[in-house]
Amino acid sequence: MKIEIWSDVVCPFCYIGKRKMEKALQKFPFKDKVTIEWKSFQLNPDQKTNPDLSTLEHLAQSKGWSMDQTRQITANVVEMAKAEGLTFDFEKAVVANTKNAHRLIHLAKELDLQDAMKERLLRAYFSEGKNVDDPKTLAALGEEIEIPSDQIDNVLNSNQYETEVDQDIYESRLIGVRGVPFFVLDRKFGISGAQPDEVFDQTLEKAWMEFAKSNPVLEVRADQDGESCDVDGNCF
Repeated sequence: MKIEIWSDVVCPFCYIGKRKMEKALQKFPFKDKVTIEWKSFQLNPDQKTNPDLSTLEHLAQSKGWSMDQTRQITANVVEMAKAEGLTFDFEKAVVANTKNAHRLIHLAKELDLQDAMKERLLRAYFSEGKNVDDPKTLAALGEEIEIPSDQIDNVLNSNQYETEVDQDIYESRLIGVRGVPFFVLDRKFGISGAQPDEVFDQTLEKAWMEFAKSNPVLEVRADQDGESCDVDGNCF
């Protein structure tokens, strides 16, 4: 059974949701029969990379909040992340366009390293303050998970996988994705946002029960919405 996940590498709830799905799968008796496919989604495709601007500063400027307000508002997300064993540092995280990161994830998919690449990019952005649009940084992250350096260079020095990224985003519109993360299980069940753990457990069980029915549907609906970043790039 396939689980497709639309998400962005600068979406805090996408990292939290990744951990929640992993927990659900760890308990799932048929986890060896489940495959994960990461789908590209850009919260702000026109975002200009600015390594001199922290995500916290950018958020304060774009929302018209003071820095104290911004820290208070993001503190809840930091605590949510901590509950999943994650460390978020919005003062270190730098503003970056994610198109190149998504192209690198598509390369990793060809090498069966997609999940490792996704994880490495999320950690680099949220915990380490790395610029996930910088070619040298992306090359180093890719090499860490053993993607051949020549293949990374070929992608970063071309427009390879741009079509695949755009297709993922187009497909998200077709199935009605309104925010990320958005999990699609067997093209029949949807989970919108970082829902409570029991939602992941129950939806996984339901999807498995229906796995034998092979006709995919285009319209995928989630019963309820959890914490997510919306299609306009709003996470807070």
